[in-house]
Amino acid sequence: MINYENCWKTMSARGITKYSLIHHYNISSNTLQRMSKGEPITTNTINELCLILHCRPEDILTFEITTEEESFQKKREMQIAEKKKK
Repeated sequence: MINYENCWKTMSARGITKYSLIHHYNISSNTLQRMSKGEPITTNTINELCLILHCRPEDILTFEITTEEESFQKKREMQIAEKKKK
């Protein structure tokens, strides 16, 4: 799961608010809502945020695998291994 907690910290450190992103930098409120829910955003948006915040992608997001994702990944890897045997 993608986590955007770093973005909120970076914004705070740079003195940039959600209001400013929306009204001054044209980042959509829907994008910020998606981020607050941990939902995906485009790589173009990540690029824009990096430019606005003068930072790197890791200052905006982190990846943390959930138990559900880990279970799914293991099943998928087993299925792929089976296909390779054939």
